[in-house]
Amino acid sequence: METPDTPENATETGTTTAGEHTGIAAQDWAHASADPQYRAAVVDLLGALAYGELAAFERLAEDAKLAPSLDDKAALAKMAAAEFQHFQRLRDRLEAIDAPPTAAMEPFAAALDEFHRQTAPSDWLEGLVKAYVGDSIASDFYREVAARLDSDTRALVLTVLDDTGHASFAVEKVRAAIEAEPRVGGRLALWARRLMGEALSQAQRVVADRDALSTMLVGGVADGFDLAEVGKMFSRITEAHTKRMAALGLAA
Repeated sequence: METPDTPENATETGTTTAGEHTGIAAQDWAHASADPQYRAAVVDLLGALAYGELAAFERLAEDAKLAPSLDDKAALAKMAAAEFQHFQRLRDRLEAIDAPPTAAMEPFAAALDEFHRQTAPSDWLEGLVKAYVGDSIASDFYREVAARLDSDTRALVLTVLDDTGHASFAVEKVRAAIEAEPRVGGRLALWARRLMGEALSQAQRVVADRDALSTMLVGGVADGFDLAEVGKMFSRITEAHTKRMAALGLAA
C-alpha cells in the first residue's frame, strides 16, 4: 500500500519504543494469540490488509496503462510489483497462523471493491492523487491500530505499509502538472477532499462489520482506544492528510 514514510507525512503513531509497550503490545504472537478473540481480530486485520494490497497491485497495473510515457509506465509497474510482494507476505503470514488467506480476505472484498468503484479516477493525475492521498489515509489508520498489536504482527503490518516509491513519484508528477496548468489544482483539490471522506467512511465500515475487530479497537482486547483516543486518532489522520495536500501543492 503506497504511503509516504517521512515524518511530516505520517501520523505520530509508531514512535513508541519497545520498552513503553504494555499489555498485548508488549507480547509476541505466541503469547497474545492465546486469546481467541484477539486472534480473530488479527486474522480480520491481516485479511483486510491483504486484500487491500492485492487491490493496490491491480490498480497500479491499470494506472500504468494511463501513463504518459514509457518511463512512467515502468515506474508504476515496479511499484505494482512491490505491492504484490506485500500481499504475498500477508498471505504467507495468514497461512503460518493457520488462517486460510481467501477466507480471511473475503469479508472485506465487496466493501473495498465498492470503495474503488466509487473513487475510480478519470485520468492519470486523479489516479496519482488517489494512491498518494486516499491510500495514505487508510495506511495511517492501520498504523494507529498496529501500535496496539503484538510485536510480531505489529512488525509485519508496519513493513507492508512501507512506501513503495509512489509518494515521491506522485508529488513530483502532480506538482509539475499544476505548475504547467495551474487550473488543474482546483479540480485535484476537490478530488482529494472527496477521497478523504470516502476513505474515512471505508475504514469505519470495515471495522463496524467485523465484531472481533471492532471489539479490539474499542478496548475489548489489545488495549484498544477509548472514545477520547479515537478523536485524537482521527485528528492525527486529518493533520497528516493536510500535510500531504500541501506536499502536492493542493489546498486542503
